[in-house]
Amino acid sequence: MNGYLDESNFLMVEEGFTTRDLLENLLGELCQESDQQPFFVADLGDIVKKHLRFLKALPRVKPYFPVKCNGSEGVIRLLAELGAGFACANKAEISRVQGIGVPADRIFYSSPCKQVAHIRYAAAHGVRLMAFDNEVELSKVARSHPRARLLLGITADSIPAALPSLAFGTTLKSCRHLLETAKEQAVQVVGISFHLGSRGLEPQALAQAVATAQLVFDMGTELGHHMHLLDLGGGFPGTEDTRAPLEEIAAGINSALDLYFPEGSGVDIVARPGRYYVTSAFTLAVSITALEEIPVEQPGSDEEECGSKKSLVYHLSDGIYGAFSCLLFDSPCPRPRLHKRPCPEHPWHSCSLRGPPGHGEDRIADGLELPLLHVGDWLVFGNMGAYTVPASSLLTAGPQPRVTYAMSRMAWKAIQLFQGKPPQAEDDRESLCTPLSCGWEMAETLCVTPVFAPAGII
Repeated sequence: MNGYLDESNFLMVEEGFTTRDLLENLLGELCQESDQQPFFVADLGDIVKKHLRFLKALPRVKPYFPVKCNGSEGVIRLLAELGAGFACANKAEISRVQGIGVPADRIFYSSPCKQVAHIRYAAAHGVRLMAFDNEVELSKVARSHPRARLLLGITADSIPAALPSLAFGTTLKSCRHLLETAKEQAVQVVGISFHLGSRGLEPQALAQAVATAQLVFDMGTELGHHMHLLDLGGGFPGTEDTRAPLEEIAAGINSALDLYFPEGSGVDIVARPGRYYVTSAFTLAVSITALEEIPVEQPGSDEEECGSKKSLVYHLSDGIYGAFSCLLFDSPCPRPRLHKRPCPEHPWHSCSLRGPPGHGEDRIADGLELPLLHVGDWLVFGNMGAYTVPASSLLTAGPQPRVTYAMSRMAWKAIQLFQGKPPQAEDDRESLCTPLSCGWEMAETLCVTPVFAPAGII
């Protein structure tokens, strides 16, 4: 074991219990304590499964997890234990990752727009791999961190097959000038980075992006740069209800790599899967803190009938300035599950979900159909792992929801067996985990021991 994660960091899980069972137990404890604070349940075994799947589908690609996607300590410790690298956007994220002992050579300062003070912090702490896409950024790095190893970011907008993007990056036309400027300023460029996003991970767009990167590699080599690193960016799907599963995307990536950067070319490949790792692993529980009833006018109805129609607004114990900040990143709001099963004879109503009272623009969801709920009832949201837990509490308006981490014993054994390496054969995978004996292989399954050990929760 690498020493980043041990059994004191999570609840060890056995067969027979589910995520819902764990939530029920935790909610039962909270109800007795009258604690209405939101909380997460995180299935670390789901992340282990995703990691092994990624390594098997993309054997040449090393994952660098973007910390901005989920900065929780349990996730960082687990991925560090699995051998992943980390893509950090600022000083706080670098500090968070290095704080658990991750070495500087496993950190990529991936933000293309960096504060000078943060560049100096990276230099002082040995973080050399950085991204840039313009002369201003290049000059900042040349002055503050001349030993940096830079990746030149190219934009998807310069790739005909990709959809328009708001992401940073330079055009193919500007690449030679930036590479020449880097040479003049004695800054080392070691490769190319791009990010197509989840809408751009189509075979044609991927192939065009890799082909464009190969052209820029040739430019850099011609100018005397030691080009040996390609960053494929992120955009890998975090749930199964997507147009293209990971294996289909991986097939396109592998084909493009074989064509433009074949094995033996001396080029290392990295990627930045974020949502892919954590989306499905986290479940959020929030309580209803206030309720508003709004009459709904029906065209052609008299006043008495109109008064019987109402829309309900539920205010929750967290909102878009906290755990629901994922809605600011174009994430659709997951449909909530009810903690308590409603009575069949109770009518359902048109509902909206809002954050805590006092924040008028804190709109979580509209147009839902839910039964009549009450203050103190709980709603449960699945697929809440991406852009919900920042690396620093300074990025949120209040205290962050606590996270209860759990992992099945089989997932823990998988970490010990493979230590970041994929199974060498399908038989290995089957011997490790079969559907009848392995809860962590099931997407919704978490199994907890009958006795809780609160001292082990991060």
